Amino acid sequence: MSVDTVVRAGRPALVAAVVSVLLPAASLVSSAGASAAHARVQAPTAPGAPGAAATWTNGAKTGFGTARGLRSRVWYTVQAGRATEMFYPRIDTPSVRDSQLVVSDGRTFTDREDRDTRHRTQVLAGRGLTYRVVNTAKSGDYRITKTFVTDPARSTVLEHVVFRSLTGEPYQVYLLHDPALGDDGTDDTGRGRGATLLASQPGMGSAVATQPALTRVSSGYLGTSDGWTDLRADHHMDWSYVAPRPGNVVQTGETSLSGLPGHRDLTVAVGFGTTAARASRTAHASLSAGFASTAASYASGWRHYLATLRPVPRSAARWRSLWRVSAMVLAASEDKTYRGGFVAAPVRPWAWAFELRDIPVYHAVWSRDLYQIATGLLADGDVRAANRAMSYLWNVQQRPDGSFPQNSRLDGTPVFTSLQMDEVAFPIILAHQLGRTGKADWRHVRLSANYLAAHGPATEQERWENAAGYSPATIAAEIAGLVCAADIARDNGARPAARRYLALADAWRANLDAETLTTTGPLSKRPYFLRISATGDANAGTKFQVSDGGPLVDERRVVDPSFLELVRLGVLRADDPHIRSTLSVVDRTLRFATPNGPFWHRASFDGYGEKRDGSRWEPTDDGSRITLGRGWPLLTGERGEYRLAAGRRAQLYLDAMAKSADNATGLMSEQVWDHRRPVGTSPRFKPGEGTFSARPLAWTQAQFLRLARSIDVGRPIETPQVVACRYHSELCRR
Repeated sequence: MSVDTVVRAGRPALVAAVVSVLLPAASLVSSAGASAAHARVQAPTAPGAPGAAATWTNGAKTGFGTARGLRSRVWYTVQAGRATEMFYPRIDTPSVRDSQLVVSDGRTFTDREDRDTRHRTQVLAGRGLTYRVVNTAKSGDYRITKTFVTDPARSTVLEHVVFRSLTGEPYQVYLLHDPALGDDGTDDTGRGRGATLLASQPGMGSAVATQPALTRVSSGYLGTSDGWTDLRADHHMDWSYVAPRPGNVVQTGETSLSGLPGHRDLTVAVGFGTTAARASRTAHASLSAGFASTAASYASGWRHYLATLRPVPRSAARWRSLWRVSAMVLAASEDKTYRGGFVAAPVRPWAWAFELRDIPVYHAVWSRDLYQIATGLLADGDVRAANRAMSYLWNVQQRPDGSFPQNSRLDGTPVFTSLQMDEVAFPIILAHQLGRTGKADWRHVRLSANYLAAHGPATEQERWENAAGYSPATIAAEIAGLVCAADIARDNGARPAARRYLALADAWRANLDAETLTTTGPLSKRPYFLRISATGDANAGTKFQVSDGGPLVDERRVVDPSFLELVRLGVLRADDPHIRSTLSVVDRTLRFATPNGPFWHRASFDGYGEKRDGSRWEPTDDGSRITLGRGWPLLTGERGEYRLAAGRRAQLYLDAMAKSADNATGLMSEQVWDHRRPVGTSPRFKPGEGTFSARPLAWTQAQFLRLARSIDVGRPIETPQVVACRYHSELCRR
């Protein structure tokens, strides 16, 4: 019988016997330097390397935090009652998959927090991005209360745990920790040093230590020799392994919470460093500082930050907590090494997808999302952060030819390889909004404006990243970018360039109808804007292959609310007849009402969302639609901005966005459920509330901030005035 077979059988005595025969004698020698009386036998090597395939956790987080200072280069997330991805040393590098407790009575059951408890998570008022989780066993046997912060002085995630037996019976409580260093959970090694769990890969290490200390530790490989496999077999921790071969390592420790009487609270420190030894020193230093004082320092940093921001807008008075959480989420999304680099979201929705293990997806930087985030920062008053974002765009992401990658790692390395022309234009618009018009910025503006002039207005991808051609939304950004570039060119004495940019912007605006407005489409007798025209002839009826397993359809049947960028950016008036006729088509086709308010799908036939049964999105290429795109709260915010441009009230739209947020945590989702509820599933799937898409999505949180401030002002605050006035928009205030 092999070691693997014995381990899976869950028979500890036989495991020990077989291990003693099969492992080399060198693994059983006493530790160097130990006294004879206290000599320790070296832990046996865990079988089963490299272990089962590593995956990431659900992207709908209920908690997200980091310290305000730059000394702590670690971020944490929470979902399903436990800590999930922790990021170190940059916010584009997840280095832990999850960390949770396992509870057993030693005889009849072994529970995991994520599966066997009911979770309640809340952000603690007045304490910044401090999240508390209360997990109550579905059996009613016990309750676990956990509070999460990061150490402002060190790269450590701290978790204070209070365990309570609700039956008066003793329980054994174990820590189950899944490291995934360097954005890859398949190449770690693991071992214990005393009561500390250490994980390593070249150039990076993590350490898990507790106060009071763990009483037993083990590192194994998922599915064969990990702690969960051990515990569920016979409800006892029988193994104490080391995992020296790279693989999907999972670590286990028995805590002092086990048994009665005894310690009923525990502090867990997950420290990081360039080596496991340095990570260990970091974790133990954080424990020595104490959870209470560290948590107070963490909260103080966030209170100080909030005190530097503008007052909460009148329109958001009812949503004061959500406003503050949104501001903090944006601030927390900035990297601490590459300043000004804000990721789209600290998550992987739907594990996007399991086979893309080491590719940053949402935890990457898009110049479009960064523009949206920067406008949110301006709305809440963090002008310095918005300027850091601008500098990042110029100095890290911009290519020598003036273009920008579809998205990138924080160091500027491209992740996906397509080109989106709105992402070339938005940095110009942001520079103009920030007053970054001097010679240094003009050099960057000129590069991007020249790229637009040479390659626009068609785009390889529009804002939804899966269609090519002539997009109203993209062309709006390009026109606005060129007009802003012309204004900056004039400030720098480059009048010929200014005239060229303006002439091209005017020409693209004049051609807008022919390229993107159909007069023969089947959705209305009146002209309406398409989502995109492949050839630049909006009446051609070219067949459009909808992504994510969608149908091949006449492009005149595909519309998108994003045409309203034409109004927001000052290219067309809100009362333009073609804008108004398209509104009717979009509302009839894509709008849906919920108890929380109105929402819109992002495009006709959209399939970017969960499957019909609520399970995760996954792409298909064979035309079989198995997924459904849902509603996007940020589109509700954009509709609110249009209402303001049209001189109408927009509070309803701000309120709808706010109600779609997790009401206990303030985190906002990429998508919300519509009325196509998964059949036979949980009542959690409520229309107007977050799906399993990315949460928090920085763009959504930024749109909420921007709309609230715009309502107070009475118009969209980010509309470039130079564009609005050139094209006689009602948003021109000159």
